[in-house]
Amino acid sequence: MIRAPICTVVGHVDHGKTTLLDRIRGTAVAAGEAGAITQAIGASIIPVEHILERAGHMLDGKKLNIPGLLFIDTPGHAAFTSMRKRGGSLADIAILIVDINEGFKPQTKEALEILRSHKTPFIVAANKIDACRGYTKHDENIIKDLNAQSTQTTEYIETKLYQLVAELAAQGVPADRFDRIEGFDKQVAIVPISALSGQGINSLLAIIVGLAQRYLENNLHATVDGPAKGTVLEVSEEQGLGLTLNAILYDGHLNVQDTIVIASLNEPIVTKVRALLQPSNTGDLRDKKTRFTTIKQAVAATGVKISAPNLEGVAAGMPFAAVRGDIDSVRAQLKQEVQDVTIETDEQGVVLKADNIGSLEALITLLREKNISIRSAQVGAVTKKDLVLAGSNKPEHAVVLAFNVKTLPSTEQATVLGADIIYKLIDDYEEYLRVLDEKIVSETVSHLPKPSRMIILGNCIFRQSNPLVCGVEITHGEIKKGSRIVKEQDPHTTIGYVKEIQEKKQSRESAPKGMQVALSIPGAIGGKHVVEQDVLWSAVSEEEFRSLKEYAKHLSVEEKEVLKEFSEVMRKHNPLWGV
Repeated sequence: MIRAPICTVVGHVDHGKTTLLDRIRGTAVAAGEAGAITQAIGASIIPVEHILERAGHMLDGKKLNIPGLLFIDTPGHAAFTSMRKRGGSLADIAILIVDINEGFKPQTKEALEILRSHKTPFIVAANKIDACRGYTKHDENIIKDLNAQSTQTTEYIETKLYQLVAELAAQGVPADRFDRIEGFDKQVAIVPISALSGQGINSLLAIIVGLAQRYLENNLHATVDGPAKGTVLEVSEEQGLGLTLNAILYDGHLNVQDTIVIASLNEPIVTKVRALLQPSNTGDLRDKKTRFTTIKQAVAATGVKISAPNLEGVAAGMPFAAVRGDIDSVRAQLKQEVQDVTIETDEQGVVLKADNIGSLEALITLLREKNISIRSAQVGAVTKKDLVLAGSNKPEHAVVLAFNVKTLPSTEQATVLGADIIYKLIDDYEEYLRVLDEKIVSETVSHLPKPSRMIILGNCIFRQSNPLVCGVEITHGEIKKGSRIVKEQDPHTTIGYVKEIQEKKQSRESAPKGMQVALSIPGAIGGKHVVEQDVLWSAVSEEEFRSLKEYAKHLSVEEKEVLKEFSEVMRKHNPLWGV
């Protein structure tokens, strides 16, 4: 049989995900049709009859084979990443919702990347047209309604729509307003809507079922008579029941007393279904006061609450399956599915921790796309073991990236970066690398010798030799102990190295521009190698010069000027010096 396509809504926070889901549910209830909408754990099932009544005129009389749409209630792309089955995402199609007035935001881009990584077909809902300047509702048909707006409002909405088209194009996704699409297999449809007022919702539903009917039918075959296959959406504590699972079934059926195997981070968990529950009437699943009724069987595709013993250790996003025969093969298959995500790691790399296996998989995918190495990837809170593991890495990998889990403070050896947006987490890591690179470069530059210029003062050769002691004034740069000294007239010949720097008989490590100091230079001889008024330089080698040029942006303006002057002195004798 053909099951209902599983649809999820993703997008940036406050762009209207929950309102859209509530509006989709509300339109069915408002239609006054008994049973027009069925509430299940984590899902809202809208029959095709309801969709046809409201949007059938937009489908050109096409017969629909799908029984309806199964919307996942849990808002946000975190739900999308946690919904997975063997081979990819559990969701068949998605709605990427964007506030038309605000455009793309960090979570919008992140959600788009996740959709693309899972190759999940999607449409864009350009929400909050009712908040566009000057907007007034004129017609139930969204296109007629847009055409009836004032010139100023029309221009504003068109500008915002084309900004969305440009944003999507920048991400490699060709798109246009749904009525201007040349081919739904070539472009992504953008549907202007108001989740608050309901404008455009019928068009949105029509396009979703049309796309599902045309492109997804081959993927929607479900074996109703076979054993259940599903995904854990949430693990929750229920009074009188203890730990329960909110789950989605995407294949087969599940009965009370069925044995099920649930994947975990270690060995798969084997348990027996004690009870199956669904909300009474249309209770809000996020409301703790929701009352449940027991059912004897749940059939795909649907959501259901499962009560069973031994659920400790089950995590959101874990796949499960009912057993009708060989339990060992089911255990092995589910164990392999988890290992496929958690063990694809490198010898060196960051440590990943995430709230569920789907989030972990999404994080791994996005990091791989950016060529970021991964040493360990697991579900769960950050532990001391994670810090030790990260701390044993090279500095660029001494990081724990924690997505939506409890963290520990950073240590001297390891940095912990935590966020509830994958996009931000990756940005934070790239910023960490930038700062680390700046620090490494800064330390490298600080240890590189830099040229400085000085003049031997009159009557200031205090000692002729063993060592030469002479008074100088620093005219450019900063002289340091250990500097190699050359004469400007013969810059390719070293006359000695600075052993001591003194000012008023006090030893110094260095002396800046403008200071008069005494230098002690073993090996140099006054009257032979140097005389009063000679111009001296503390020299750098060609290799050191090239390194300083490479890190020029980390040098001060004065340091760059001194470096340039020194190179000009050297090139008077060798035009290719330092090139």
